[in-house]
Amino acid sequence: MKEGRIWLYVSPTVGIPLFFLAFVTAALLVHASILTNTTWFAGYWEGGAKAKVMAPAAPAAVPAAAPAA
Repeated sequence: MKEGRIWLYVSPTVGIPLFFLAFVTAALLVHASILTNTTWFAGYWEGGAKAKVMAPAAPAAVPAAAPAA
């Protein structure tokens, strides 16, 4: 595993926290850019426009069966 050799040069007590800090920073930047660069996200958090609920349609009338002769 070539990626495992990184720990020969960087101490895990330094590298692992740096990795997590980089990950958290990237995640916060992505979320901040979504919040500031979209118009729909604020409406999404507020619940947006409520969809109108339509009453269920009445069942179609079933013609009565003709009596047997």
